Amino acid sequence: MSARAQLAAARRLVVKVGSSSLSSLDGGLDAERLDRLVDALAARRVAGTQVVLVSSGAIAAGLAPLELTRRPRDLATQQAAASVGQLLLAHAYSASFARYGQPVGQVLLTADDMIRRAHYRNAQRTLERLLGLGVLPVVNENDTVATDEIRVGDNDRLAALVAHLIGAEGLVLLSDVDGLYDGDPRRAGSTLIAEVDAPADLQAVEIARPGAASLGRGGMATKLTAAAMASASGIPVLLAAAEEVGAALETATDGPKTGTAFRPSGRRMSARRFWLRHAADVRGRLDIDEGAVIAVLRRRRSLLAAGIHGISGEFVAGDVVDLVGPHGVVVARGVVGYDAAELPALIGRRSDELPPEQRREVVHADDLVPLTGS
Repeated sequence: MSARAQLAAARRLVVKVGSSSLSSLDGGLDAERLDRLVDALAARRVAGTQVVLVSSGAIAAGLAPLELTRRPRDLATQQAAASVGQLLLAHAYSASFARYGQPVGQVLLTADDMIRRAHYRNAQRTLERLLGLGVLPVVNENDTVATDEIRVGDNDRLAALVAHLIGAEGLVLLSDVDGLYDGDPRRAGSTLIAEVDAPADLQAVEIARPGAASLGRGGMATKLTAAAMASASGIPVLLAAAEEVGAALETATDGPKTGTAFRPSGRRMSARRFWLRHAADVRGRLDIDEGAVIAVLRRRRSLLAAGIHGISGEFVAGDVVDLVGPHGVVVARGVVGYDAAELPALIGRRSDELPPEQRREVVHADDLVPLTGS
């Protein structure tokens, strides 16, 4: 089944819309654009699809009320604008969806809610319950409190994380461009790429940077990262223009094709493994020998102390660490079973050389995700 057919049939969908698709530099929220987005989302809901909306726009919405003429550069003013804008954005969505009798709920997340396992599962339960109650969740990064240290970074990546979190069957990234081009779309001769079947298809693509006047943090590079994250875990993705949101959410498989569709290039992995691969906060590093690399990657075995020849970082049991092979390449990531202070006395020693209480795995196979296939 093609990516477009999968998106058309999806019973659970995540849709992400960017700041520039909802706002203008001098006019705050654009009610007409927002209503057009809501019209398309409501139509998909009526058709029986559960929808989660990941919406940028809080900072942009706060600019006009604060009489700011451009997106602020300093964090404090960004947070102030977000504080004002989040209320305006939530009210605008609530009022627009009320035209269809569709209840909405606001879910504000930070990177902590993605990188800490307990928070991750709590966010998952909250979203599942909202969907079960017939609510359309509107998700945004909590820019009011997020600092650079706890920021997801962009709502494209957040949308991919949410899509996997809720077991979505499709992800739609709405932008101010109508898809992925083989060159800068502002240049004559660039051609829209309608289908991406595998990551290798993107190797020759030139990525244009966002303009200096952009209201958002993301650009095409962040959208491709999000598309790669989702498609690699079995989720089809559509990148399309917000102006064509109706056609994008219909995702017709016949006739003119809207946007760029990304075919799933991998199998859906467990929420825990996806969290480890894409969202976990890495606290340290274990340097492992070639034998351990083979055991971890090819045999899917646990990492034992005998295969480790170096450690770095300050971590405790239960933290996430990178496993680095002999050539300095991160080959896997996992949950470590020991504190950093305990490991120097254990590394390089076989299990039968250790006291019984220290013969457990350093990283158990169930808590480990390979990052390379070799």
